Amino acid sequence: MTPQELRAFCLSFNAAVEDFPFSPEISVFKVRGKTFALSFLDARPLKANLKCDPEEAIRLRREHEGLIVPGWHMNKRHWNTVTVDGDLPDQLVRELIEDSYDLVVAGLPRADRLRLDRP
Repeated sequence: MTPQELRAFCLSFNAAVEDFPFSPEISVFKVRGKTFALSFLDARPLKANLKCDPEEAIRLRREHEGLIVPGWHMNKRHWNTVTVDGDLPDQLVRELIEDSYDLVVAGLPRADRLRLDRP
């Protein structure tokens, strides 16, 4: 997955926006003000921090050692750093991004979730 593909996929979700609260180099992808992914898109290798169910995070780290690690500068129980342009299949990366988005949406107030469901 290229940086352009990562950005486009993150922005393809309902109400997703790209923000730069830390620096112009770090893309933070949010839904209703809550982060679901962040990446330094110019970095090589390309990595993204993604939210993850804690038990799933441990399993993924074990199965993809070195490619999925505890989230850098994040709550390591709930976030993974994923090497996006490495040996992980693009489909798995897309699923991890989607799972991250879904976890964040599930934690939003009910009114915000209902707004997301409207066309």
